[in-house]
Order: sequence, then structure tokens, then C-alpha cells
Amino acid sequence: TTNRQKAVKKIAPMCDAIMVLGSPKSSNSKRLVEVAANAGCPEAYLIKRANDINWQDIRNIKTLGITAGASAPEILISEVIEEAKKHFSLEIEEIIESEEKTIFKLPEELL
Repeated sequence: TTNRQKAVKKIAPMCDAIMVLGSPKSSNSKRLVEVAANAGCPEAYLIKRANDINWQDIRNIKTLGITAGASAPEILISEVIEEAKKHFSLEIEEIIESEEKTIFKLPEELL
């Protein structure tokens, strides 16, 4: 959570908008939207997945930041990028604030 907030603070001033992928019930995801706005991004959205995006609303955006809440699966970001390719010519730059190396082991009863 802290790593993602740091990353959003870093990219927010460079972006015209930031999309946070996650559940509207996730306090972590909602907080990322707030962090983006407070760090200087003029528009920040919380979306569940790519098919929730109104591409016409962002047609004039030059730089779009994409991040996800801690519990959102990585595949959601891939879906947004693939869908964005259908609407725009993309140049993708990955910005890594810190490497996440934490591994959560399954409980014994699930192995």
C-alpha cells in the first residue's frame, strides 16, 4: 500500500489523469485516487476494469497514469492497456518506485 502511494505521488505531476484499478469498496484503491489528486494530477478515476472506461471522456489526455489497488490482480492493468491500444497510439513507460518482493504463502489447509 505504501509503495503504491509513493509511486502515485511520483507520477501524479506528470499525468493529465490517473486511473486506479480496484474495487469501489477498497479503501486502499479509493485512497490512491485521493493521493493522485492531492499530488497534482488534475483528474483521477477509480475503475473496476477496462470495460468501465468511457474512452471518449479521456480522448484529449496526453499522459495517463495507470495503477491498481493492492488487491487488484495484475491482469486488470493488462486489460486496460490492451483496450487503450484500440483507441490510441501508445508509448508505455513503466515507473517503478520500489520492488515488491513480499510473497504470501497459502495456508497449510489449502496446499
